[in-house]
Amino acid sequence: MNPTQLKKTTAKASRVTRKLRCRFDLRESVITPYALTWFEVIGYTVLLEPDIALGKHQIGRSSYSDVVLYQRLYSALQKINPKKPDEAIAAAIEQVTCIPSSNLLENNRRFHKLLTNGVEVEYLYNEEIVHDFVSLIDTSNLLNNDWLAIHPLTVVEGSYAHCPDVVVFINGLPLAVIVSIQPSDKQATFKEGKERIQTYIEQIPKLFDYNTFLVITYGSRARVGTLTSDWQEFLPWRTIDGEDFPAKGATELEVMIQGIFDKRRFLEQVLHLIVFEENETSISKKLLRRPFCTIQYPKKSSC
Repeated sequence: MNPTQLKKTTAKASRVTRKLRCRFDLRESVITPYALTWFEVIGYTVLLEPDIALGKHQIGRSSYSDVVLYQRLYSALQKINPKKPDEAIAAAIEQVTCIPSSNLLENNRRFHKLLTNGVEVEYLYNEEIVHDFVSLIDTSNLLNNDWLAIHPLTVVEGSYAHCPDVVVFINGLPLAVIVSIQPSDKQATFKEGKERIQTYIEQIPKLFDYNTFLVITYGSRARVGTLTSDWQEFLPWRTIDGEDFPAKGATELEVMIQGIFDKRRFLEQVLHLIVFEENETSISKKLLRRPFCTIQYPKKSSC
């Protein structure tokens, strides 16, 4: 791209971003730089959407309607599955990105199975049909995975557009959404956060087909839940490593990011601590919390 083309592209990206924020009355993000710093500390790449829009970083997203970063997903799957042919990788991506149902929880449960069990594919090799599995994450070598947090992320679906404060991508897949709020009524803090998440779920549901965790933050406070959690079920995370309580002065937000999003612990929770329960009328998604993660540790006020 020559300098003239780059200048035109940059100007266009800026205009699009301004129009979206003006048209849909998108409010400014309130996520603290402190939270983004902790993601960098634990080894994530942290990108700001304005820099992406200006062309400083490429994330493999062709439009604001994309919620999967296809280029990152393709590159990660090649790295994780080095012996699989391109046909197998392409077939796996097609299954992951094909949304078969209008029911969000059905889609989410299906994706979770693909994430934890791998994607079953078939391809032609030496004139024979081969049945195989493609892994979406590498649990044995964390460096083979692509860890990315984007702040904020504009998502457009139909006539709606929203900017979740932080979207956490693993291998190009949006596995977590963080919402930060500054309510005037502090007693309604986390309820207001859940209400905003519910608006996102209703108006830009495709972002949540892939979701594992939802996080609400308020200043240095933080709570974690799932797609079906009521606002009262969003709970703090009390310990980073599961053995010791954090040092005096550590905030809920700091403990949450290190405890939940640490690469090893994140994958352990995805693989072992997410369950779906179904009755005759509904599906519920639960994060199985070990008692030491949510009990009140000394010298802290109750939730």
